[in-house]
Amino acid sequence: MQVTIKDTLVDIKIVYKNNKNIYFRFNENTLVVTCNKLVSKNYIEKLIKKNENSLYKMYQRTLKESENDKYFNYLGNKYTIVYDNETKKPYFNEDMIFVKDEKTLNKFYALECKRIFESEVVRITPYFNNIPNFSLRIRKMKTRWGVNNITKKIITLNSELLKKELHLLDYVIIHELCHFYEANHSVKFWNHVSKYYPKYKEARKELREV
Repeated sequence: MQVTIKDTLVDIKIVYKNNKNIYFRFNENTLVVTCNKLVSKNYIEKLIKKNENSLYKMYQRTLKESENDKYFNYLGNKYTIVYDNETKKPYFNEDMIFVKDEKTLNKFYALECKRIFESEVVRITPYFNNIPNFSLRIRKMKTRWGVNNITKKIITLNSELLKKELHLLDYVIIHELCHFYEANHSVKFWNHVSKYYPKYKEARKELREV
């Protein structure tokens, strides 16, 4: 089954489950539709047409993400990955990163997250007054760049931030630290953020970009 979205022909894969809602996602050039088995193909086609603009944006975003995955993105720079079995330790050379294998590259990424994130937290935190002692956690998150569990005093940072420029990591750290002053996103909260990061609106815009 295929459908045209904004003059682009895409394949459709329908996954039937016992859920009430209909979900769309792209897997490369395939639009995956998850729905109840009672939903007809004709209804799905009508729904796709109705949401054509949104689905096209989703498709373009997926293509861009797929292209990015071919490279090693590190602190705002893009490096071509060169796998070399003789390389003992990952290293950068101009616009390339040389590494033994994918497992080693993933380990290097995790270690760099820990090193850089912890370093920036240690550097930024002293500028804040009356901040409680907190723990730092790092993990990959789909929808959030950072989380502050005020009750447990745990700040979690998205490991994907290592791909962004350093100032964006700093913004997220500042954002989460400000939640110790204001738990919500009120005017008072943003006033705190602007004190430490005046161009926070620009940073938020950059983070929304793929």
